[in-house]
Amino acid sequence: MNYDSCVYRYSSRRNTVYARKGMVATGQPIAAQAGLEMLQKGGNAIDAAIATAATLTVVEPTSNGIGGDSFALIWVKDELHGLNASGKSPKSISIEELKKCGIKEIPKYGFIPVTVPGAPAGWVELSRRFGKLSLREVLEPAIRYASEGFVLTPNVAKTWEDAYKIYKKDLKGEEFENWFKTFAPDGRAPKIGELWKSLDHANTLRSIAETGGESFYRGEIADKIDSFSRKYGGFIRKEDLEDFECEWVDPISVDYKGYQVWEIPPNGHGIVTLMALNILEDYEFSNRDSVETLHKQIEAMKLAFADGQKYVADKSKMSVTVEELLSDQYADERRKLIAENALTPVAGDPKASGTVYLATADEEGNMVSYIQSNYMGFGSGLVVPRTGIALHNRGHNFVLDPQHDNALEGGKKPYHTIIPGFLTKDKKAVGPFGVMGGFMQPQGHLQILMNTIDFNMNPQESLDAFRWQWIGGKTIHVEPYFPNHLALQLSKKGHEIVPQLDSGSMGRGQIIWRSEDGVLCGGTEPRTDGTIAAW
Repeated sequence: MNYDSCVYRYSSRRNTVYARKGMVATGQPIAAQAGLEMLQKGGNAIDAAIATAATLTVVEPTSNGIGGDSFALIWVKDELHGLNASGKSPKSISIEELKKCGIKEIPKYGFIPVTVPGAPAGWVELSRRFGKLSLREVLEPAIRYASEGFVLTPNVAKTWEDAYKIYKKDLKGEEFENWFKTFAPDGRAPKIGELWKSLDHANTLRSIAETGGESFYRGEIADKIDSFSRKYGGFIRKEDLEDFECEWVDPISVDYKGYQVWEIPPNGHGIVTLMALNILEDYEFSNRDSVETLHKQIEAMKLAFADGQKYVADKSKMSVTVEELLSDQYADERRKLIAENALTPVAGDPKASGTVYLATADEEGNMVSYIQSNYMGFGSGLVVPRTGIALHNRGHNFVLDPQHDNALEGGKKPYHTIIPGFLTKDKKAVGPFGVMGGFMQPQGHLQILMNTIDFNMNPQESLDAFRWQWIGGKTIHVEPYFPNHLALQLSKKGHEIVPQLDSGSMGRGQIIWRSEDGVLCGGTEPRTDGTIAAW
């Protein structure tokens, strides 16, 4: 990649955005403006990220909320920091307890998949360590929109309607009634252009701001979560909330074609992207839109995912180390498995060998890659009474095989799908990137990184380009405008190509790159209501 491409090339859908003083890229215009407002008030990229993230819980509740988790990669003073703000399972839950209840697999909805929400603590910790403005100041836009309301954009309205239809069909118990009162107060999902607000959500945000998060984890909000859980046989307790702490972690990376690609270590599955890049490192790719390029990308991703789904878990519970999974020796062994035809991936043995994403940047050189989610849209279907908090269902990713690295245990972090990414070169920041969308996320990371590094695309081109998604076995989903001749050639190699009617499952990304002279170059997702606020 060279920065000339950021200046002279353009996207057929949207133009790449440029700025010097600051930039916020995310999926909702109102949230991006909230972040920009912080920069213009004298805040930094970290303040902008918190303000954007909090506002997203209001204006895109279909993908994230106060009751979810978050992760961040933060570039400050020429150093990259990692924050894991994901929660553990309740201490009292176990495979044995679920078996007593006749449960053979972890459900999507209800209290069983609810883990401790980490997002509010993540905001507090980011503000404490790196912010310039007070937490009250950075949460003010979110409180304002929750109090006064906001007008629904097309993508949010569509996903809200989709979720409403699913929940109306599947959520039957009394414990789910508050979701409908909160998010479908008129007996339906709000529509495009309609105003929606939640005074309970505003009051909860205000309480978090005024107490520095104490009310959520040790005060009145924690009491409400505990009471709600006890009433309906849930496992989460105030004690679980009281024990929560964010975890500062060392980001993990691999070198790819002269760049350093960074991810958060497990329990997140960003390592899947790194393993796939390690496998692809020794190949030369001259043409993005060729069957050989796509075949190798897909096969590398399948092999990396097979390992990720076997080994990624709470880092303290993994049977292999990150270093083993990312070793050159192991990548060499996995690369040997790529042949002319599609394979059915199986995990190897290294010892032997939706979500919201945002990116921010300021004129001081600070940059943030931040991701936040409730999982599966609104999450568990549970809204804590008088709080507006939709609890997430991240525990659905646990497995009930006690021998598995990601087996359900009390007080354990589950395999996590949300992953922020960051790119550097020669120990200097290139910038933050991310792609939302569950198990699409590592696949989206791989594709936009190769678009950038191997094929010299600018941020907007990289995001606009067609995508594919490995689903399992040899099944590959492709977007409606995926070239037919490439789909046919991949089919001849044994890939089972399944065209999709829309691009909704292909992830939603954001990118901000910084040139050596400080120019910010940003791209936003064409598959959603994405926008870039620049200064």
